[in-house]
Amino acid sequence: MNIASKVAVERADERLPSFGEATRVWARIGLLSFGGPAGQIALMHRELVEERRWIGEERFLHALNYCMLLPGPEAQQLAVYIGWLLHRTLGGLIAGLLFVLPGALVMLGLSILYVTLRHVPLVDGLFFGVKAAVLAIVIEAGVRISRRALRNGAMVAVAAAAFILLFLFKVPFPAIILGAGFVGWLGHRIRPDWFGNGSRHGAAGPASVGLIDGLLARGELAHVRPSAAKAIAVLAVWLPLWLGPVALLWLLTGSGSVWTQIGSFFSTMAVVTFGGAYAVLAYVAQAAVDGFGWLKPGEMLDGLGLAETTPGPLILVLQFVGFLAGFRAPGSLPPLLAGSFGALLTLWVTFAPCFLWIFLGAPYVEALRGNRGLSAALGAITAAVVGVIANLALWFGLHVLFHEVRSMAILGLEPDLPVLASLDWRAALLSAAAAIMLLRFKLGMMPVLAACAVAGVLLKGGLG
Repeated sequence: MNIASKVAVERADERLPSFGEATRVWARIGLLSFGGPAGQIALMHRELVEERRWIGEERFLHALNYCMLLPGPEAQQLAVYIGWLLHRTLGGLIAGLLFVLPGALVMLGLSILYVTLRHVPLVDGLFFGVKAAVLAIVIEAGVRISRRALRNGAMVAVAAAAFILLFLFKVPFPAIILGAGFVGWLGHRIRPDWFGNGSRHGAAGPASVGLIDGLLARGELAHVRPSAAKAIAVLAVWLPLWLGPVALLWLLTGSGSVWTQIGSFFSTMAVVTFGGAYAVLAYVAQAAVDGFGWLKPGEMLDGLGLAETTPGPLILVLQFVGFLAGFRAPGSLPPLLAGSFGALLTLWVTFAPCFLWIFLGAPYVEALRGNRGLSAALGAITAAVVGVIANLALWFGLHVLFHEVRSMAILGLEPDLPVLASLDWRAALLSAAAAIMLLRFKLGMMPVLAACAVAGVLLKGGLG
């Protein structure tokens, strides 16, 4: 028996938290989960590992590594995973829902305010400043991820290839992710050191041991044991819960309705959103703006700015997209009601799969431990995400800094390029200031957003 197991057994008399106690903690985490996935994971680590010792360091990181293999928001899935460990399926449901609901309610309220007050000069100035700050935030995220992900020339090459394929050749985002995963898996067979995926979330010092570890060491948590019957039961429940509403809307409203489009499009996104919200936003933005016509280019930036200021996963920006899609194609419904339904539908098809991935895969997570081929595929995908974020920053930058962007023919390709004479000097000034605050002075996201919002009002004359 190793040291961790001995300590776990010695602490066997300590009880796990009651369901009510755990619910209060998950509610607290949901209300305070600002700062993107890094901040959210750090918050859960402090609350669950350091302060309450419900779960040990190694198991926390093992669960996190599994969640990073999955599409969707890893921080929310980590909450579902730990809630499931503590109190089975109901515990996972409560943890995951409370992680999302506070931010979702705030985001719905902000979406309603956006469509009702968007053209008020003060509000217009606020969003002008927020968009400039968001551009800098996306650039900062790309810099941060690239420092962690691009450890050698092979990973730099994957990132560059992803950027070129997206920007010049307009290759679909899912194809980029799948291709990168295959390159990582194949690269591991040729040169294992190319895409090796070492621990990215390690902590210094000896690993702590939690209450869950003691129960697992003694084999008392029967629900964590995998079985084919459990897997079939999970699929039988969660696949209809996820896709049933989409199929019903297709039958009731037809394949061309906005509801069917929202359900099918965001269900697809739920399967391919590797790398977090920033990685998928460019693809979503281009589809929502150019494909479906749900949004204007600047509005995607507005939605991202709103999502940055709310608790919960950044992927809640998709709720804003669904709201505007329903609001602008309400059919026989009042526009605000249609928008709210669009937001709810987007939430459902975005987050229902997250519960499926955990409840189906968590019992088998030990089988994934040490799988180097899978880790190499993830490493290549993470490298590709850097290129995807670079494309996202460029796409956003073009639409923030320039009033006019056109597809221009160059060597048989048609990339989107700006009309230089349409440069907005105010947006350029604010974006540069925000980048300096973030990258040079390491200011927090919220102070930068607030400062740029105030500056946007002043520059746009929103107080006049």
